[in-house]
Amino acid sequence: MNEPAARPTALLVMEEERRADVYPREVLAGIDRLVDRQGPPLTRRRLDEDPDVLRGIDVLLTGWGAPVLDAALLSHAPRLRAVLVAAGSVRHLTTPAFWARDIPIVSAAAANAVPVAEFTLAQVLLGLKQVHRITRDVASSRRFPHNPQVPGAYRSRVGLVGLGHIGRLVAAHLGRFDIEVLATDPVASAGTALRAGVRLVGIEELFATCHVVSLHAPLLPETHGMIGTRLLNSLGPGATLINTARGALLDESAAADVLRARPDLTAVLDVTHPEPPADDSPLFTLPNVVLTPHLGGALGAERHRLGELVLDELRRFTRNEPLQYAIDPAHAASLA
Repeated sequence: MNEPAARPTALLVMEEERRADVYPREVLAGIDRLVDRQGPPLTRRRLDEDPDVLRGIDVLLTGWGAPVLDAALLSHAPRLRAVLVAAGSVRHLTTPAFWARDIPIVSAAAANAVPVAEFTLAQVLLGLKQVHRITRDVASSRRFPHNPQVPGAYRSRVGLVGLGHIGRLVAAHLGRFDIEVLATDPVASAGTALRAGVRLVGIEELFATCHVVSLHAPLLPETHGMIGTRLLNSLGPGATLINTARGALLDESAAADVLRARPDLTAVLDVTHPEPPADDSPLFTLPNVVLTPHLGGALGAERHRLGELVLDELRRFTRNEPLQYAIDPAHAASLA
C-alpha cells in the first residue's frame, strides 16, 4: 500500500507590525489546514540569525518585510518549492540566483490593487468636479463661485499612465461612467486596451487632452522622473494629476515650479520621493498640492485580501493546480 504523501511544510516570515492584518486568524487557520506550519512566525532579522530553519521548508509565506531571496539565503533552503508574497511588489526580493532555481513566486499585487483603484476613482471624480481647486478658491475669496464650469463625469476625458493591475482596475471602475478613458503604456497590447475599454495614445496627447491624469506606471530606469515640466505645462486649465504609483515617476522639483506658476492645476500625491518629503519641501506648502501618506494602498482590514489571495494560491499549490498569480520571470523586470 502506498503511504500518503507528506504535507508540505511552510514558514511565515514578515514584519510584525502588519502581520496580524495580512494574516488574520481565519487565514492562518486555513493555511494550517493545508500545510504544516513550522514554529512561530519570524521577522527577517530573526531569520538572518538562524537561516537553517529553512532547511526543511517547502513553502515560504511572507509579506511586508520579506527576506531577500539571494544565493546565501537559498543555500539554506534546498527544499523550497514556492514563495507566496502577501504584498504588491517582488522586485526587491528576487535575484538572479532565485530565478535560476525556477521556484514560482506569487505576488498579491492584484489584491493590493483593489483599494488603490478605489482611492483613485474617488480622486478622479473629485478632479472632474475640480473640487480641490474650487475649495481653494472659496477659502481664498470667501465667496461661492456663480455657476462654476467644470468637466464633471459626463463626456470628459481621463488619462491613465500604465495599464497594470491597478490601471486596468481603475479603467473598469471608470467604465461605469460617461467618460472617455485614454491610456499610455509601452508594453500594453491593442487587445489589452480593448479589454480594458481604453484608447491607447501617446503620453503627450494624454497629458494635453485629459481633464484628469492618473499615474500607474512601474518605477524603472526609463520611467524615473518621466513626468516633468513639458508634460505638466501641457495640462489644460484646472486639470488634476494623481499619483498613487511611485513618487519618483514625478520630477518633483519641476512639478513644484509648474504648480507654483499654475495655481489652476491640482496635484494629488499619495506617494512622494523621498517619502515623506524633506521638511523643507514645497510640496508641504503649495496650496494646490494634496499630500496623503500612502492612503491608497491596503490599510487595516483591507490587508486581509492579500492574505486571502495567498491562502487561495496555497490551496492551488497543494492540489498541484496552476498558480493564478505567479510572476512570469520574463516580465518580472517590468513590474512595479
